[in-house]
This record gives sequence, structure tokens and C-alpha cells, in this order.
Amino acid sequence: MAQFSRLEVYNTLLATGLAPVFYHPDVDTARQIALACAEGGARVLEFTNRGDFAPEVFKELSRYLRQAAPDLILGVGSVVDAPTAALYIAYGANFVVGPSFNEAVARLCNRRKIGYLPGCGSVTEIATAEEFGAEIVKIFPGGSVGGPGFIKAVLGPCPWSRLMPTGGVDATEESIRVWFQAGAACVGMGSKLITKQAVAAGDFAQISRTVRQVLGWIESARR
Repeated sequence: MAQFSRLEVYNTLLATGLAPVFYHPDVDTARQIALACAEGGARVLEFTNRGDFAPEVFKELSRYLRQAAPDLILGVGSVVDAPTAALYIAYGANFVVGPSFNEAVARLCNRRKIGYLPGCGSVTEIATAEEFGAEIVKIFPGGSVGGPGFIKAVLGPCPWSRLMPTGGVDATEESIRVWFQAGAACVGMGSKLITKQAVAAGDFAQISRTVRQVLGWIESARR
């Protein structure tokens, strides 16, 4: 069962502007990454549904974070069907993210009052997702569907949309500035934020520093 309401999820994501995204098959490493993100100031974290036994890793991570980092909002990503979403919700997912829009997932999440952020790459897909209750729509893959220019163009006729580009957002001040000035409501960041090199070296302090720096750039870009 979710620990946070979907209103809390949406408001926190919009307030901080950042959702770190990661996957790791080892539970202990996943815990370290999550704590590093929390230490850096992240309030929302997406664990992606990838690899064998990913739900089992998520279950242990979810149980652990409720004690070790109770303010961190953990959700699941890379969900493409309702049965998978239901499994993760049973394991404590506070929100569900997908690479594409799925009507059955939207209905399930609405029934359980769980935030659903589907991946969309066109104005029609965005509008459809919003009609099914998506408060924040993931723009994916952000860099390939048109980059910041796409965000700006969509918000022209649809200023009510809240868009979260994922894929193509770099951990640089320039990249963050351009995306937010184009109108991004928040951004999802994976390997550019939680690098393979830092994880392999066990340098979780570096992950914390990068998260903290990106959050600072977001704050500056919004000003």
C-alpha cells in the first residue's frame, strides 16, 4: 500500500523538480543509491522495472526506506501493463511511471489513487493520457522527440500540461536551464545523474553531490 497520497507525490515532484531514476539488481547497492539520493536532497525516487527479480529488489528496498528514509517517495518505472503495476503497488510503490501510455494501468492507478506518469511523444498521446487522469506526463524519450523545443511548442496551445522530460537531460547547468526555461515542470534523470562509474566504485557520496548540484541548478533556472 502506498505511503504517500498521489497529491503528495505530485506536489513534491513539482516542488523539487527532480526524479532520479535507477535500477540495480543488488538490494544492498540499491539501498545505498537510494540513501545517496536522499542525502543529496531528492524527495522522489524512481526504481525501474528491469532485470530478473526486479520486484523482489523493489520490495526489500521499499521496506527498508520506510525506516531509513521515511520522507523519500519511492515509485516504480518502466511499467507497461496493469498486472505489473498492481504487483509493485502491493509492494509499496507510491507512483507508477511507464515508457508509454496504457489505459489499463491508468484505470488501475486511478482506482487505487496512485499517481501515474505515462511516457508520451506526441500532443495526441499527451492529451489522451491527461483525459485518463495523468496530472504529470513523462516526455519520453525526451531528447529524441524534440528536446526542449518540443516542450515549449506543446505548452503554447496546451499551457495546462505538466511535462516531465526523461532521457536527454544532462547533469549540466546548461541542460537544466534550457529544459526548465522551455517549460518543463520537472525532469527525470537516470544514468547522467547516477553514473555507472560512481556505482561501480562505490562512490555514493559523489551521487549525493551530483543530486545536490542538479537541485541547485533547478532552483536557479526557475528563478
